Amino acid sequence: MVMAEKNLKKKLLDKELTVGSWITQGHTGVAEIMARAGFDWLTVDMEHSAITLDLAQELIRVIDLAGNVPLVRVGENAPNLIKRVMDAGARGVIVPMVNTKAEAERAVSAVKYPPLGTRGVGLARAQGYGQAFEQYRNWVSAESVVVVQIEHIKAVENLEGILAVDGVDAFFVGPYDLSGSLGCPGEFGHKDVEAALKHVLEVSKKLGKIAGFHVIPPEAQALIEKAKAGYRFLGFSLDTLYLATACRDQLKMAKEGQK
Repeated sequence: MVMAEKNLKKKLLDKELTVGSWITQGHTGVAEIMARAGFDWLTVDMEHSAITLDLAQELIRVIDLAGNVPLVRVGENAPNLIKRVMDAGARGVIVPMVNTKAEAERAVSAVKYPPLGTRGVGLARAQGYGQAFEQYRNWVSAESVVVVQIEHIKAVENLEGILAVDGVDAFFVGPYDLSGSLGCPGEFGHKDVEAALKHVLEVSKKLGKIAGFHVIPPEAQALIEKAKAGYRFLGFSLDTLYLATACRDQLKMAKEGQK
């Protein structure tokens, strides 16, 4: 496992702004291109994609060897799945739909070895195929990253308890699911959504936790606005939207230029 010059955990502790993106296509070329684009981290998405565990390991490998930080958004808060993506070499996990303190504790426990957690020991890629277990054991205790997704009004209501869990390094707001849980999916300007987001930022500042947000459109101004609002762990769009937007916009400009 290639170690970054300054690990992501340290950046989170120092409240540095980091910007990453999402990979939903199971192709190593996509991962390599994005790993070299300048993002601080990249997330392999196993929740809303067709990426399987074997493909995830190949994407993790490419991101890692390109000198970037591979994270995995697992499809569910399942200890066996979390253990396997960590064994594959992920530097951390993003866990969806964490609504309670107990669920946050479950996620952390799945990443950490005893006595900090309950993760079983395997000798896979992360552990140097059995040649670097001691190094990895120390690394996973001190530097692995656990990010929980706050994407339901129940999570907003339980946020203080969730963020108080030792080992939760940051959280992500899932804007679409959060608005959906309030009965207004996609209506980000709705008063209830705005009130929930205001509460989230207030609690994160109070507890000194890093707040994250996934900015879906590949628009720099939208990212800048979230950074100014106080979010420090920002997901910036995803592979398919970058491709679709570039194709559509450049083709439109080309066609209009011929008129």
